[in-house]
Amino acid sequence: MVNLEWYRTFKAIYQYGTLTRAAQELMISQPNMSIQLASLESYIGKPLFVRMPRKMMPTEYGKQLYTQIVESIDNLERVEAEFKRTVLNKAPTIRFGTPSEIFTNYLSQYIGQQPDLNLTVEYGLADGLTEKLISNDLDIAIITRQSKSDDTLTYEPLFTESFMIVCNPAMDTTVFDKLIAENDYTAAEKWLKEQKWYAYGNDLPLVRRFWRENFKKRPILKLHATIPDNDAILNAVSNCDGLAVSSDLIAGKALKSKLVRILWQGHTPATNTLYLAYNKGKVQPQYIDQIRSFITTYIAIK
Repeated sequence: MVNLEWYRTFKAIYQYGTLTRAAQELMISQPNMSIQLASLESYIGKPLFVRMPRKMMPTEYGKQLYTQIVESIDNLERVEAEFKRTVLNKAPTIRFGTPSEIFTNYLSQYIGQQPDLNLTVEYGLADGLTEKLISNDLDIAIITRQSKSDDTLTYEPLFTESFMIVCNPAMDTTVFDKLIAENDYTAAEKWLKEQKWYAYGNDLPLVRRFWRENFKKRPILKLHATIPDNDAILNAVSNCDGLAVSSDLIAGKALKSKLVRILWQGHTPATNTLYLAYNKGKVQPQYIDQIRSFITTYIAIK
């Protein structure tokens, strides 16, 4: 009779492509994984993978076997995960990743109103949060972009944020406003480049997106300061004649309270989609529904 662990080993190797990654995922040693795969191949009597220098390529027999067992193994793993969580904690703790500004500005004040939602919150940017989802160090996360190199995660669109240039409400922008009214975007860009700028990092992630849509080029700006905190950037702008690119999501509260104002939204919309990301084979649907409801109840982009 086949050991079910052999099938789990086979599935992990198939999905991750290497013995090393698969062994890390199942938390067993690589030699043990090799033994289990060899045992399954011996039992079936056919090779399931072609061993290449850096990758395990499934044979046709391997592809057929994967198609036949993957749904059953996924269901078994979901039952196992649910049983463990139910036994250990009737209200399990969900490991939730999010950009800090989103949780601080929109969700933190309501967490006490969710008696059945136990969270371990971790802040991070898209790449770091994605890696932690893949390595199973997080259950669910709000991600600002999809990974192009991974196909194990599910990405549900949550919101579309729109980017804009913001400034101090008292800043004199008469010259710029006139240039925009006259559609003189060459002169408008020149005016913008002469201003004091604040950005999240030297690679200008938000600024580049806005500039590319509206000026069809990369921005060349002299930064007054790089600050790895979007809320701090907005605070800086609110107290000086400086500029920053933000979004209606990031700057929503600052705009509403008139700490900053919109200088220009661009003649071409610059937008970005935020996703709820998770591995559906490792997170129970009810926990996904719980997090989704929590987020969409208290975050609304208007």
